[in-house]
Parts: sequence; C-alpha cells; structure tokens
Amino acid sequence: MTGGVEVGEEAMACCLPASGALAKRLALGDERHAMLRSTLLAPIVDLLFPPRCPLCGETLAAHGGLCASCWSNLEIPGEPACALCQRPLDNSIMPDGDPLCAPCMAQPPRHDGIAAATLYGDATRTLVLRLKHGRKVGLAGLMARLMVARLPGLEGEWLIVPVPLHRWRLWQRGYNQSALLAQEIARATGQRLVVDGLVRRKRTPSLGGLGAKARAQVLAGAIAPHPRHVAGLRGAQVLLVDDVLTSGATSDACVRALRRAGAAKVKIACFARVLRETEGKG
Repeated sequence: MTGGVEVGEEAMACCLPASGALAKRLALGDERHAMLRSTLLAPIVDLLFPPRCPLCGETLAAHGGLCASCWSNLEIPGEPACALCQRPLDNSIMPDGDPLCAPCMAQPPRHDGIAAATLYGDATRTLVLRLKHGRKVGLAGLMARLMVARLPGLEGEWLIVPVPLHRWRLWQRGYNQSALLAQEIARATGQRLVVDGLVRRKRTPSLGGLGAKARAQVLAGAIAPHPRHVAGLRGAQVLLVDDVLTSGATSDACVRALRRAGAAKVKIACFARVLRETEGKG
C-alpha cells in the first residue's frame, strides 16, 4: 500500500530501475522500435539526402559507407605486425612468440597494445580532417565501425575513455572528435563510456614539427584523471580512444595519467596509425 492505494507489480516495475530479465526485455523492445523507425524512414532520408561517398561524392546504395574505389585506398594494417604497437614487421626476421618491433623491445610501452583501423594515408587523412575540422560528425559512425573491427576481444568490463581536449579548444570546435568515436565504440561493444575520464588541465600548442623529447616536455602535467572518476579507474580495464596516433606523445601522457589512477590495463584504439617514415607527409 502507498498513500492508502495498493500499487500493483506492473506499476511498481515502471517506477523502479529495470534489472535482470526485465531490463533485457525493455532494451530489446527499444532496439526493435528503433530498427522499425529506421526501416520506415530510410527511403525518405535517401530521397531527401541521396547517399554519397564522403570522400569522392559518388552515389552509394546506402548511407554510412565508402565507394569501392575509396575503400581500396584505405590502407589496413596487415600481418606480421608488432604485438604492442602494430608496426609492420619483415617476415624474414620474425622471432618466436609474440613479434615485437625494435623500438618496443628497446623501450617497452606503458600501454597494453594498439589497435589501429588504418595506416595514415591520403584517404584516412581526408576522413580525419573532415571529422575534426570540417564538422562532418556523421563520419564518426563509419570510422568507429572500422576501429571496432580491428579491436581484440574485450573480455570482462572495460571503460571507454577518449583522449581529452582542453576546454578552450572544445568550445572553439564545439565537440571532441575522439569522444564522438568513443561514444560509437561504446555503443557497438556494450562497454561503458566515461567521456570525461581524463581532463586536459593546460592548453598545449601544436606538437607538429617537435621531436619526441620536446613533445613530452610540452605535455608534462597537461593530462590527468578527472577527480570524479579516480576511484572508478582504480583496477579498471581502459580502452583509450583517439582519432590519430602520430608520435604517441599524447597517448603516452594519457596512459601515464590512467596508470597513476591505478588502471590495471590500458589498450589504445585509434582510427589512423602514423608511421614515422610517413609522419612528415600529413
């Protein structure tokens, strides 16, 4: 009885947080309704906004992809590759066990592996710039799907944390492209998104043209765990999300901050991996 009125079980279920089998039924119902709406509206959307390749503009059969020609221009990391940083390796010098590149053997990274959707090239550069500076936020879904396809199995519970922007740059741009990718990855994997798990405490200049030592000095103390999430990061498995991994200085600063917060494991997911030999071309 509540306020003299008996409340039935179904009414109580609407007032309490869903859990267990009920939560699954509600989630499944929401998903079916979303799919139905999408199916019904798709022809109208395609009529008003014909699907086109976001790189070359060629007409497509459906939204959210690239044309065959532009797909072929994406360079996907192949095998063999370094087990930690995904740098391509020579078949002729393959060691026993997990293959590692010379830099990772000389100085083991603090992270637990990198999963890159593509290697940086003309096509990936265009996609990144259109998402990052061209306000083509719809590209985040396409790019995130490519990233998810390259992810190893995320066993157990993971926190999806994007590389942070300083608040001034966030206000200028209006969004954090890494956070958009992280949101799509969290949705696709069912893992928890912690969009402000890390914060950039000071504004840093562009790292372009700087050497590894200078980049590390610029980023010293710039990135830290958000005080609100420190407890949740302790002992957690974290997937750090970025759009482009160039020298690794920014991701390394993020990994340092996550490790200081007590993260047990940190993997990095990026859309494009820049190799040192091509770094000056983008």
